[in-house]
Amino acid sequence: MLVHELTAEQCREILSRTHLARLACSRADQPYVVPVSFTYDRGTDSLFSFAAVGQKIHWMRENPRVCLEIEDVEDRFHWTTVVVFGRYHEIDDSPEHREIRHRALHLFQQRAEWWLPGGARVGERELQAIVVYRIHIESLTGRRGARDRG
Repeated sequence: MLVHELTAEQCREILSRTHLARLACSRADQPYVVPVSFTYDRGTDSLFSFAAVGQKIHWMRENPRVCLEIEDVEDRFHWTTVVVFGRYHEIDDSPEHREIRHRALHLFQQRAEWWLPGGARVGERELQAIVVYRIHIESLTGRRGARDRG
């Protein structure tokens, strides 16, 4: 089995065709990892996502430094992973965020049923507590593993 390091451009290509990641955040030296849906924006080199206000939003508000792990797995011998280190930034309804919020919503809508799974359990009361956010990519790395099929 050979494991190869990906270039930054190869990592970004994986981000552009993948929409599920594991988000790691931390608070008071306690890590927390949760799956999230995301959309990569090549123009701003960032990831957009949304969530109801809960543990991950509270933790990222307190400590905006996050890490995401993205996988593309065919089987245990043929896989690709990308790790993104970045910073959480909330995108509210203010006039100063209008353009970037519109950009995020436009990118979300490029995918069928983009609100799933994150919005699946959101009721009318929770709808007011939805947070759109961006992860500014500070650095990224990736690996690809492959075994000769012969």
